Amino acid sequence: MEKIKSLADLTNLRKQLQEKAVQNTNTIVNVSLGTCSIASGGQTALDVMKAAVAKNGLGSVEFTQSGCMCYCFAEPTVEVKIPGKEPVVFGYVDAAKAEAIVEKYIKNGELLEGVIPVNYQRA
Repeated sequence: MEKIKSLADLTNLRKQLQEKAVQNTNTIVNVSLGTCSIASGGQTALDVMKAAVAKNGLGSVEFTQSGCMCYCFAEPTVEVKIPGKEPVVFGYVDAAKAEAIVEKYIKNGELLEGVIPVNYQRA
């Protein structure tokens, strides 16, 4: 990866990443792994979701990890972005709920209890 040496380099990189994100047709699952999420079982939620995706043969799902998403009261939290839909953030995601998110929401589009209203906009 090249070093960013100027504002123009940073602006160009941002544009490239935004174009790449628009072209991505995969479902993106972002698991918050900030300190409070890790302490609440965030890594377990991520591991269970990865196993459930493999078990269900869902090949178009990408996993990412982030730091704190500022939902400390509801950790572990998981954001799911299905192409063509607004991102949905689920809170209090234990192992059972992690598996249900994959089998109900990602696979069949059924919403579950525990959706947290988002307080941000994606660029």
